[in-house]
Amino acid sequence: MGIPRQLKPVEDHAGGVRPREGLAGQPQRDTAIDFARFFCLALVVVGHCMMVSPVLHPDGTVTTENTLAEQPWFVPVIWVLMVMPLFFVVGGITGLQSWRRLRARHGTGAEFAQTRLLRLIRPAAALLAVMFTGLWAARLSGVDPQVIQLMATGAGMPLWFLAAYLAAQLSIPLLARMHEIAPRLTLTGLVAAVVAVDCLRGALPYLAFINMVFLWCVVQQLGFFMADGVMAGRSKGWLIGVIAGSNLLLGLVTGLGLYTGNMLVNLNPPNFCLFLLGVSQAATLQLLRPGIEWAASVRWVRWLVGVAGRRSMTIYLWHLPLLVGMTGLLLLTDFPKPASGTAEWWWARPLVLAGVVVLLIPVLLIFGRLEERPTAAVHARGRSAAAVVTAGVVVFIPVTDAAFNGLTLALLGGGAACFMLAVLLLGRVPARVGSTPGVETRA
Repeated sequence: MGIPRQLKPVEDHAGGVRPREGLAGQPQRDTAIDFARFFCLALVVVGHCMMVSPVLHPDGTVTTENTLAEQPWFVPVIWVLMVMPLFFVVGGITGLQSWRRLRARHGTGAEFAQTRLLRLIRPAAALLAVMFTGLWAARLSGVDPQVIQLMATGAGMPLWFLAAYLAAQLSIPLLARMHEIAPRLTLTGLVAAVVAVDCLRGALPYLAFINMVFLWCVVQQLGFFMADGVMAGRSKGWLIGVIAGSNLLLGLVTGLGLYTGNMLVNLNPPNFCLFLLGVSQAATLQLLRPGIEWAASVRWVRWLVGVAGRRSMTIYLWHLPLLVGMTGLLLLTDFPKPASGTAEWWWARPLVLAGVVVLLIPVLLIFGRLEERPTAAVHARGRSAAAVVTAGVVVFIPVTDAAFNGLTLALLGGGAACFMLAVLLLGRVPARVGSTPGVETRA
């Protein structure tokens, strides 16, 4: 079933913008935002296929190399292609719109948190359970523990995004209220908090991880302004000026040595540079919106974006473990293994990407339905605030542990148990009769 065609936004009671409502009162999807999310997801998958490179050494040990990051041209390219801020800008747009629809129906913050938690942790619970079962079976069959740890690390890398995105999304009811009262002051305060943490990270290194919350929340706040239509009425010259100004400031702070120019380093833990990238990417999204809407109107593009959008979290969580598993298993075979960074290695990247896509197909068929079950905020009812808060704590305990100490086989099993417990605490959001599947199920 295709995605409904995009209608022009209309002004709401607060003077912002909201999607028009289609049949049965269901809001139309914003095709430009859906396309932007798909573009970001595709770029992440392609990028990881160019980065991960397990190496089998003569002594039998296995290590991984980030081949892409070792290239001399990588730093300026990643400056352009670091799209993680755009993920959070888009999440801010859709999250604020979803919260306002729920609030208009007299919904609560607990109901909003219930839908967001379920939308994100059900696919993650399935991944952790399958990874733990498979790796434990591999260990019992005699596979080298180092290879098992390599696989566990591959599964853990996407979890930082899950933790950061969850924290930002769960803060939407509070930040939306602050945005309504004092939008510019809220944005300025969050930026100041990010810079303050950056200034103190030299003396207190662990303090830098607080920006996993502050930084991504302030980037998400940019999406709030876009949802309100702040950029919609601006001229192309104004948008180009914002893009140029944010990048010039980014060049200044990196050129002075205040931050590194490598945006991959700036990602973990995140810092002020990613906010500047977020400003540039938000303005770029608005500048290119007419072209994006045209591209998204093409029938096969609309179909592809729709399919990937309904299963975006499954794709994000599973692609890297599948990539690591596939390349790791190839090390045990006689399949040709070109040295990392050689011409043969680069020519093999399309085959690696194709292999990941092929492996994703059965995964999406089996586990993708976890995202398609109704989780729209308009359906959420029945769970107490205490149950939702408990579920949130249960989820963040293993994720925080993995962020600081790395993901081990034992933590993988514990994380799977915690996520499953959280799903039980949250329950299943019932579908309302007559609702349109897939209309509001994407976070």
